[in-house]
Amino acid sequence: MSGLRGVLAIPSFIRIAPRTLWRPSALKLLLCLFVGTSVAQIPKAATSLLHKEAPEFVRIDLENRRLDLRAYRGKVVLLDFWATWCASCQLEMPRFVAWQSQYGPRGLQIIGISMDDDPALARKLYKKMKLNYPVAMGDEKLGQLYGGVLGLPLTFLIDGQGKVQAQYQGETDLNLIEEQFKPLLRP
Repeated sequence: MSGLRGVLAIPSFIRIAPRTLWRPSALKLLLCLFVGTSVAQIPKAATSLLHKEAPEFVRIDLENRRLDLRAYRGKVVLLDFWATWCASCQLEMPRFVAWQSQYGPRGLQIIGISMDDDPALARKLYKKMKLNYPVAMGDEKLGQLYGGVLGLPLTFLIDGQGKVQAQYQGETDLNLIEEQFKPLLRP
């Protein structure tokens, strides 16, 4: 049932019965409950951090370096929550790599947070996609600091003073994100 877990972004702490036990009506009920709950909570999470200070955290990244959000004060940060099973997340990554190269010298720092349960999966994708920005493993606690990670990708635009200027939920027009972070960068 790991395929169902990936499609629905079902948290790992929810147990899923073997496929033979599922009936179409039970699956429909689960989908309605899950989607209804997620949609009902999205507006609250989407506005809760806007124009507020981004919650600080310290993690060890996939290269075994200390990743402290506070250390990036003075830079514009795109904080991207993603997972290996998320197709939209993987579509964004090449553009994030390009932005890090192009805009990094002007003060942009992209930081990835993998919400996968297995760091080996995140490391494999990190290497495959040749990510040139730090990636650390996330968990429920870090997700809750950011209003609850209810769907992926979830990206926060944080200005140089550490305030959240925008939040992007799901597949987002990357040109819009670029338009919004460019004015915050150094010339």
